[in-house]
Amino acid sequence: MYRVVLLGSGLMGLIGCFVNYGSRNKADEGPSPALTPAQELVTFQVEKGLKVQLVASEPMVQDPVVLTFDEDGRLWVVEMRGFMPDIDGKGEKDPVGRVSVLEDTNADGKMDKSTIYLDSLVLPRALALIPGGALVCENEALWLTQDLNGDLKADSKVLIDKDYAGGALPEHSGNGLWRSMDNWYYNVKSRLRYRLVEGKWERDSTEFRGQWGISHDDEGRLYYNYNWSQLHADLVPPNYLSRNKNHTPTTGIDHGLTVDRRIYPIRPNPAVNRGYIPGTLDEQGRLQEFTAACSPLYYRGKALPAEYYGNAFVCEPSGNLVKRNVVEDKGLILTAHDPHPGKEFLASTDERFRPVHMATGPDGALYVADMYRGLVQHGAYITPYLREQTITRKLVHPVNRGRIWRVVPEGWKPSRPKKLSAATSKELVGYLSHADGWYRDAAQRLLVGRNDNSVKKSLIELARKGDNQLGRFHALWTLDGLKLSNPDMLLELVTDQNPLVRTTALRLLEPIAHTDKTVREKLSKVLMQEWEKAPIEQVLQMALSANVLEPGVSHPLLAGIADRYGETALIRDAVMSSLQNQEFAFMQQLWKSPRWQNHEPAKEIFLEMLTTAIVRKRDSKELTALLALLDENKSTLRWQDKAVLTGMAIQGSNGKMSPIVLAAAPGIFTRLGAEVGQARMATLSGMFEWPGHSAAKGADEVKNPLSEEDQKLFALGRQHYLTTCAGCHGTDGAGLNRFAPPLIGSEWVTGDDKRLALIVLHGMEGPLEVAGKKYDAPAILPVMPAHSTMDDATITSILTYIRNEWGNNAGPVSRRTVGMTRNTSQGRVVPWTVNELNEYIQKLQASTGK
Repeated sequence: MYRVVLLGSGLMGLIGCFVNYGSRNKADEGPSPALTPAQELVTFQVEKGLKVQLVASEPMVQDPVVLTFDEDGRLWVVEMRGFMPDIDGKGEKDPVGRVSVLEDTNADGKMDKSTIYLDSLVLPRALALIPGGALVCENEALWLTQDLNGDLKADSKVLIDKDYAGGALPEHSGNGLWRSMDNWYYNVKSRLRYRLVEGKWERDSTEFRGQWGISHDDEGRLYYNYNWSQLHADLVPPNYLSRNKNHTPTTGIDHGLTVDRRIYPIRPNPAVNRGYIPGTLDEQGRLQEFTAACSPLYYRGKALPAEYYGNAFVCEPSGNLVKRNVVEDKGLILTAHDPHPGKEFLASTDERFRPVHMATGPDGALYVADMYRGLVQHGAYITPYLREQTITRKLVHPVNRGRIWRVVPEGWKPSRPKKLSAATSKELVGYLSHADGWYRDAAQRLLVGRNDNSVKKSLIELARKGDNQLGRFHALWTLDGLKLSNPDMLLELVTDQNPLVRTTALRLLEPIAHTDKTVREKLSKVLMQEWEKAPIEQVLQMALSANVLEPGVSHPLLAGIADRYGETALIRDAVMSSLQNQEFAFMQQLWKSPRWQNHEPAKEIFLEMLTTAIVRKRDSKELTALLALLDENKSTLRWQDKAVLTGMAIQGSNGKMSPIVLAAAPGIFTRLGAEVGQARMATLSGMFEWPGHSAAKGADEVKNPLSEEDQKLFALGRQHYLTTCAGCHGTDGAGLNRFAPPLIGSEWVTGDDKRLALIVLHGMEGPLEVAGKKYDAPAILPVMPAHSTMDDATITSILTYIRNEWGNNAGPVSRRTVGMTRNTSQGRVVPWTVNELNEYIQKLQASTGK
């Protein structure tokens, strides 16, 4: 469940130069004996005004890894009882897992009844409630289980997808089954989603997300994370930005909300996989940053005080704590911050407190699944250090314990849950506007599951005139789930005063407009009238939805949006997503537009993105016409020409590609080749063949040290660079005044690749010297921010790009280098200064003899 990169012998040897396994410090404590639930309860530290209550414990529940409440307030628990029975994981595949249903029959706040819904499971890991039963993932497969007689015991088990999990290792397998607002079930560590359509389960592909645990906010945006990066979210609805196969988006999906990785345990945490790495533990032996972040929960309950609503909580089992993040919606961007740095929302002095999942109950309280064990690292990734810690300190056993805790305000009293299963469909429509998100979600799920069309009128009335925007939002998605969406109502709501209602109506109109010409024409008219005065949230959705309009409408609409809002990377990606195979026609329109004659960095980036997509499409007629566009201007190269040529050349270096045949030599190649540069001209000429010229000859002239795979990384790195780095360093790497120094000829770029990775991961503060010139504020920003929320593949592509562009010729960077650098520098939570960074690199080089 908690991905940790396997550390090879090379890294272990390197670390051995820093740490002597025989030496001990404050982190090395004796055994950490198992406590009773009552004893563990007193070890908790929780925010002021709150308290922790025990809900259930062993033997009623063992190794809980997933929690969810049904419509009658019963708590369903996935028990992964087979996880790591011993230090080697022997017996892990034994069918000992369960799904249990817990009930509090006397309303005293503690579960007193347990029913085994499904038994004899192999490492169960995901659960979703559906009409009459549950979806369950176990033994890597997804199963449909049904309770046919209402006794809370599964009577049937039917295979839906044998490949659901995607792999056998618990830390690298799909999980989640999170039902979102659009009635799809989403997963993490996965590219799959599922939904029930006319009685059959449908599987669909979607963007890859996260690692363990998933949730959503009030608007349905998905939240997830990775063990090293605590909080990510989608800024756009699923499956939009990945539509255009000619374009690789770099924003919108997998957005990191915070670069803050610090955690604040209240006890030493020596038994972590990388505890031997300097900086992982502080002087007191406490873990300094996330190493097992999982199960983010966007809290939408009402039991906790009002300031907690909309916060995102993250489990950190290795640090024995739960972190609280305040999420802020800043237009198109989400950010998050720790409201109390130095003190966590919930932490324990018990080393065996292992929070791995959270849920909100119908009572509005926050529930925490505690596996309660000494060893949470899977056997495939246990380092020699952790093995020694675990055995010496007697942390392997006992296993098969577990607790479920509830966090509530002081003075809070439990009550009997309402039984929504007994509510009429009309009553459920009322719950769509409930103040508590759990009720809104449950009411929508039940209404769609009942397939009761008698509530159509009530749902339309709520969607059109409801007092609660979230109730209107859920009503729209409930209508969609019931196949009752009305185009006239949706067209009316596209101009509603509420941005969430507007964008939702627009999304729901897309499939209707796609097949109905009349609706499409009406929608086109509305969008052309509204886009200039629409809120930015709807402008973004307009850019995404333009895909269903006729090009005669969509192109002017998208051109206007790209012109006005193109400085925003997310808007650029949204526009590109709606232009698959129409990129050249769109380029021709911009080429002639008066608004696209003046140079602006955002427009330069967008033209290069268009060019990249055109080259990827590989239509020889379009490329011939594109070269003719460049040749229209007989004077020196304009900024537009340079942007297009840059995009073409970057893609031309993207590994082996068959030559594109032209009828004649491009005039711009012979007329302005000197301005483009010899190396770039060689790359460009190597892309094409024409009478008297072979592509092989041009390719032979390219002096490129990169392999075919590295060249693909280089091309992808350019796209990420334009989104992430060009705003400060310039599209040409020359740096921008008052922002950042140049990357061209910079020893920081072309020097040690680990040092460069450290700069990107943790940031850097000036002053610094580049190519003999000193840079400091205010000539540049005082600090380059960290980019630790980016994954290793993204960082690798950017570094490979900047080390081999603009005359730099430093060779590629490997993903392994970035991953190992991230691991070995764990614990660094502030930007580097020049001296600190150089000293660190010198120690690394000395230890490896390099």
